[in-house]
Amino acid sequence: MSETINNREYRQKVIKQIITQLHEGKSVDEVKQKFEEAFSGVSASEISEAEGALIAEGLPVAEVQRLCDVHAAVFKGSIEEIHQDKDRTEIPGHPANTLIRENRTIERIINKQVKPRLRGLEQEEDLTALKEGLDKLSRIELHYLKKENLFFPYMEQYGITAPPKVMWGVDDEIRGMLKEVRKDLSEDSDRPAVKQKIEALTEKIEEMIFKEENILLPMLLETLTQDEWKKIADESGEIGFLVEKVPAWNPASEDRAQVKEEKKEPGVIIMPTGVLKTEELIRMLDTLPFDITFVDKNDVVKYFSQSPERIFPRTKAVIGRNVSNCHPPASVHIVEQLVEDFKNGKKDHEDFWINMGDKYILIRYYAVRKEDGEYLGVLEVTQDIKPIRNITGEKRLVTQE
Repeated sequence: MSETINNREYRQKVIKQIITQLHEGKSVDEVKQKFEEAFSGVSASEISEAEGALIAEGLPVAEVQRLCDVHAAVFKGSIEEIHQDKDRTEIPGHPANTLIRENRTIERIINKQVKPRLRGLEQEEDLTALKEGLDKLSRIELHYLKKENLFFPYMEQYGITAPPKVMWGVDDEIRGMLKEVRKDLSEDSDRPAVKQKIEALTEKIEEMIFKEENILLPMLLETLTQDEWKKIADESGEIGFLVEKVPAWNPASEDRAQVKEEKKEPGVIIMPTGVLKTEELIRMLDTLPFDITFVDKNDVVKYFSQSPERIFPRTKAVIGRNVSNCHPPASVHIVEQLVEDFKNGKKDHEDFWINMGDKYILIRYYAVRKEDGEYLGVLEVTQDIKPIRNITGEKRLVTQE
């Protein structure tokens, strides 16, 4: 046993050294040679532990993210698919199967509708087809949203925190690159430069596919229970799919008995200004023309409303998640500072507003306090205010004579 532990510690130390040396400027070839001399294979969980150790020792997530593509190339071909149950990846409707199917769809778009059109980018026909291919590729957002809002929360519950942070950062890089090349093509920017950007984009997406299937998926299959997979499957439809005909996954009833929730009699909630049944309160909050989310004083997500048209995706997996893990690495420091300002009384509210497609989104954060000022948590209110900004004149309840 001690030999196994020592070997594991040694291999983790080597991985950390490799990533650190890459950070210090050594070439991929130099590091790869050392890697191959040290050992022939490494598990996905050990890579995760090594990244987590580096982050814990103070290396910023952004730095690990910057190295992610490089060390993926180093590890490629030598990652063992530890304890991966192939049967589950082949079950129609199982989230693991859906992830793989979506990745094959992404690859087909890249290889049949994007890359072939780069060679004739000067031709109008190829340019039009390329734009259509990139439009289809932009639906990769659904794939990443499921990963970030369904897979990552469960990983964090099991203490697997480094891979989600790093992957989310790379997802955002891909989003930014995709947005930029589509904008460049619409503005007829320098074609050779755009071609290089698209080549870099497709390479990064292909690297992410490799990481998802050889690092992320084996860890999930090793860790998650069938009940947790079932919950992910049930909520995936709320976000959407890149592939058609994703069947409902229904494991044997005896294997998922605890998934079924017992029906409870509606309770009564007594408040200073009235009394509501639980059902009345739930439906009232869900009817509000904006989304609300509550994070308690310990920075844990406790509740979110379910309005008919949500602005940002929310799944039940987010309940119990630390609010810092609910935001991309690039913006998490802003959220953490805002929460700290609420806690110490420096601020009581903060507003942000962004353009998002045809929507103009107002995001408002409020400190929730007791009457004596004690901090209870944060309320986030999100609303598309474009229709409100377009209001003019008057519409009265009573017609004036």
